[in-house]
Amino acid sequence: MNAADTSWIMVATALVLFMSLPGLALFYGGLVRARNVLSVFMQVFAIACLMSILWLVVGYSIAFGGSTSGVWGGLDKLLLLGVTTDDLTGTLPEVAFFAFQMTFAIITPALIVGAYVERVGFGFVLLFSGAWMLLIYAPVVHWIWGGGFLADGGIFGATGVRDFAGGIVVHETAGIAALVIAYALGPRRNRTTPPHNPGFVMIGAGMLWVGWFGFNGGSQLAADGGAAMAITVTHISAAMASLSWALWERIKYGKASLVGLVTGTIAGLASITPASGFVGPVEALIIGAVAGVLCQEAVGVIRNRLRIDDTLDVFAVHGVGGIFGTVMIAIFGAGSWAAQLGGLAVVGVFTLVGTVVLVKLVGLVTPLRVDAETEVNGLDLSVHGERAYDMSS
Repeated sequence: MNAADTSWIMVATALVLFMSLPGLALFYGGLVRARNVLSVFMQVFAIACLMSILWLVVGYSIAFGGSTSGVWGGLDKLLLLGVTTDDLTGTLPEVAFFAFQMTFAIITPALIVGAYVERVGFGFVLLFSGAWMLLIYAPVVHWIWGGGFLADGGIFGATGVRDFAGGIVVHETAGIAALVIAYALGPRRNRTTPPHNPGFVMIGAGMLWVGWFGFNGGSQLAADGGAAMAITVTHISAAMASLSWALWERIKYGKASLVGLVTGTIAGLASITPASGFVGPVEALIIGAVAGVLCQEAVGVIRNRLRIDDTLDVFAVHGVGGIFGTVMIAIFGAGSWAAQLGGLAVVGVFTLVGTVVLVKLVGLVTPLRVDAETEVNGLDLSVHGERAYDMSS
C-alpha cells in the first residue's frame, strides 16, 4: 500500500460524490420549473443511496470480480465478502478502490435524470436506475476497466479501448440511455418554460467542475504526475469549452447566457474525460474549443430536428461529448482507431438495445410517466408532498 496514493483516492472519492450530491442535483434542479425542483433533488439523492447498496451487494463484483470470461466479473466479491483491509488493488486498499468506483456507479445513472425530469414516475426512476446500473453499466465497466474483452489483450489486441475516466463507460452509456427514455416518455406538455433558477445551475456547475478533478485525476489511481496532468487538462478543457459555447451562442443569438456558459463547462468536462490521461494542455485546448460548439449544435439537432425532449440535454452534452473525446484519443495518436471506434460501437449498441428492453420491462411493473394532472400540478407536491418555495409569503 502507498499512503500518498491512498490519501489521494479517498479525497477523490469525496470529490466525485460531491459531483452528485449536491452538484448535479443543483445543476439539474435549477433548470426545471419551480414546482419540480424537489423531485429532481429527490431523484438524484435516492439514486445515490440505492446505487451505493446495489454496488456493494453485487455491482462491484460484476464489474471487478475475478472471472476470466471477459464478459462479466462474476460473483466472487458479492457484498465484499472475503475482502479485508489488507487486500490491495495496485497500491490501494481494495476497499478504497471499491468506494471510488462506487461514486462512478452513483453519478452515471444520476446523469440520466436530466432526460426525464418533470414527467417521470418515481417508482420507475428507482427500479430502472437499479436494473440499468447492474445490467448495463457494471458489465461495461468490466469490459473496459475490469480486464474484459475490450481492454488490453482483448478483441482489439494488445492496445484495447482507451477510456481514462469514462467517455464510453459513463458518458456514452448515460447519454444513449437518456435519449431512449426521453423518446419513450414523449415531450413535456410545455417545453418552453425557462429554468426557474439559473443561480442554482451555476452553483451546481461549479461544484461539478471542482468534483471533476477527483473524477479524472482520481482515475490515475495514484498521487503522481499523471494525476496532476489529468487535473490540469480537465480544467483547461472546461474553461475553453465555456468560452467557445458562449461565443458561439453570441454569434448565433446576439447574447451569451449564464446557463449557456456553464453548460459549455459541462460539455468541456465530458469531452476531456476519456482523454484526460493521454493528452496535454494544447490538446485539451483543442478539445474544449470544439466541444463548446459541437455539443451546442447537438442540442439543436436533438430538440429541433429529431424533436426529442431530452429535457436537460443529457445526450447532446454528455453523450456527444464523451463520444467526441473518445474519438479525439485516436486523432491525437494515443489509441488505435479500431479500438476507439469499435469500443464506441459495441458499447453503444449494447446500451441502446439493453435500455430499450429495460424500459419495456420496468414499464410493465410501474408506470413510466405520471398522469396529466400530476404533471400540470408539479411532481414536488403531487408525488412527494412538499414544496420548494412558500408561495404564500
